[in-house]
Amino acid sequence: MSGFAEYDAYDALGLAALVKAGAVSAAELVEEAIARCERVNPAVNAVVTKTYERARTASRVIDRGAPFAGVPFLLKDLGQAWAGVPMSCGSRFLVDHVPAEDAEFVRRMHGAGLITLGKTNTPEFGLVGSTEPRLFGPTRNPWRLSHTAGGSSGGAAAAVAAGIVPAAAASDGGGSIRIPAACCGLVGLKPSRGRNPSGPERGEPWYGQVQDGVITRTVRDSAALLDVSAGADAGALYAAPPPPRPFLDEVGRDPGRLRIAVCREALCCEAPLSADCLAVLDDTAASLARLGHQVEYAVPPLDRLTLGTAYLRRVMACTGAELVEATALRGRAPRADELELTTRAMARLGHAFDAVALTRAQRDVEAQMRVLGRFMQDYDVLLTPTLAEPPVPLGAFEPRGLDYLVVRVTASLPRGLRPPVDRLLRQLVANNFRFVVSTMLANMSGEPSISLPLGASREGLPIGMMFTARLYEEATLFRLAAQLENALPWRQRRAPHHARQEMTHA
Repeated sequence: MSGFAEYDAYDALGLAALVKAGAVSAAELVEEAIARCERVNPAVNAVVTKTYERARTASRVIDRGAPFAGVPFLLKDLGQAWAGVPMSCGSRFLVDHVPAEDAEFVRRMHGAGLITLGKTNTPEFGLVGSTEPRLFGPTRNPWRLSHTAGGSSGGAAAAVAAGIVPAAAASDGGGSIRIPAACCGLVGLKPSRGRNPSGPERGEPWYGQVQDGVITRTVRDSAALLDVSAGADAGALYAAPPPPRPFLDEVGRDPGRLRIAVCREALCCEAPLSADCLAVLDDTAASLARLGHQVEYAVPPLDRLTLGTAYLRRVMACTGAELVEATALRGRAPRADELELTTRAMARLGHAFDAVALTRAQRDVEAQMRVLGRFMQDYDVLLTPTLAEPPVPLGAFEPRGLDYLVVRVTASLPRGLRPPVDRLLRQLVANNFRFVVSTMLANMSGEPSISLPLGASREGLPIGMMFTARLYEEATLFRLAAQLENALPWRQRRAPHHARQEMTHA
């Protein structure tokens, strides 16, 4: 079976149009994607579970009327259950777990005609901003193999940047779509809270902070895929209001003269932003002004330490609960060598405080979101660098020195002993929120937020800019993102470790 050499000249919608017109078959696209995965995946380690035969079978029976009929796709190995296919969540403890039912998000993706080739790498339980699980090993950035592709959807981003698929499923509980999109030079939208389904098994992951979504090369693919996935499923506690028109119709519409706040500071901690990221931020602000927008440098008056510690407290509580659920699923407790040190420490701290402390953290978040809401009354969009610095080398997230000692001791404490949680939280925020410094804010507020590949470091590594709109205003982001994509095009940029280059030099 021959492939389709022009594969990466098209985005997902472009490939679907070719299939619909009969210019190329779904089987040819699948074979091309498989060939590309086999060529570049040994270097980048993006795809950890391969379902090639399922994909080949699906390519023989497609509905050409589906919006993405025949387009190769990948799911994330975390939270996106696909019946009969292992879902380890990046953990050695769940390596043999096979879901019996599709997640609703997955069902909708497949219903739109997407053909899944496999599942992508993720850090254990999605807890850190770099994809380096002990189970599968690190995912490497196609722009520089010694550097992170981000996390927790690092495998998804690396697969798209390497040219394996035009789009891949992802999820975002603290930046996990936008972080890897920024690291790999791609488009990554975290939808509004309640926009996408989380069932049938999951309720509100991480107190509603987690939204499933996609990582793409083009704005229109992100919009069209949100049209496919959006809408409440049975039993949802709440849902985002339906948009007045399809999100795809917003791409190319005039965004009007937007009021844009440009922030040169971290939003959830006190870490500094790198000169490279600030330079791209200032260039982006200047471009927005030239496009006719009202641009103003401003800083939301948030209590950043309160935000950082409250975010961590809620995630730790959820980590503890998830391990209790995983234990019930497996019918036994995890052995020490089946969980990573950071996971065990996070879960242990989650057990170390009571319901009152958790409720106080929740109220801290709510109070700070009121502050943010008042700030956003004066602006349509808040612009910040997605990350504090360009992609960091692999291994940068490993605890070292005193951090390692604290994490190791915390992970080993018996359940009856209560460590000084408040002091540890402040230390963890100060020591670890240096790369991922702002993305968590939109997870706590529920607002839509998108990272766009608008610049590069002096060393040529991608730098993303993050645009956050008011709750349920994805349309504003799609209009603005499409305007920037047209004014500052990025689509033809290719990572050095991209399937096209690899094939050319083979």
